[in-house]
Amino acid sequence: MQLLCGRRLRDLFSSDRGADDWKVYFYVSPYRRTLETLRGIAHAFEPHRIAGVREEPRIREQDFGNFQDREQMRVEKETRLRYGRFFYRFPNGESAADVYDRITGFRETLRADIDIGRFQPPGEQSPNMNVVLVSHGLTLRVFLMRWYKWTVRQFEGLENLGNGGALVMQTGEGGRYSLLVHHTADELRAFGLTDEMLEDQMWQKTAKPGELNYSFMTNGQSFFDRFTNQFHTD
Repeated sequence: MQLLCGRRLRDLFSSDRGADDWKVYFYVSPYRRTLETLRGIAHAFEPHRIAGVREEPRIREQDFGNFQDREQMRVEKETRLRYGRFFYRFPNGESAADVYDRITGFRETLRADIDIGRFQPPGEQSPNMNVVLVSHGLTLRVFLMRWYKWTVRQFEGLENLGNGGALVMQTGEGGRYSLLVHHTADELRAFGLTDEMLEDQMWQKTAKPGELNYSFMTNGQSFFDRFTNQFHTD
């Protein structure tokens, strides 16, 4: 499974714009499962293609508590569904909102690494660098939520990625990252994106860094227009 995922990534990187000097850099959660996944993925790449690996604790899985009892976890997960998947905090563990806070810090580190080109020594930077996050289902959904400014309700509509699954954020014409460059609208709908989220991804395909999509609900006054019915019924 992991090797197959690695081969899919390798084929994607090698086919992108016909570049032959591409490289890949990995950020990996320190948990055993993700480290094993990374080892499997890495077997698909020639050594000179791998620019480096960084173990990053901030992209670890949501903490469900120090020691987990199977029956108690079943009860806790049922309670989470009633309370809300984003805000429910497991005893001695985390809520998705807690994960959001640490992902916010990681996002700033990642953006700085990308902007400065810290993946390789000065003078050796490849202009065709690909970055892979080897993480966990909920953590990756929270990462996308934070990156694209999705609401809690939008987050709670997302599906979990399967083992070895991947979503590709690829730069569009203007230089911003969009899920719609690589994926189809139907694929993203299956993941849980709404029509409004897809419209924003279409905007991301051509927009430039520094620009803001003011028609998206979390960027402008349209938030109130779209939630009028909710305010009256909740």
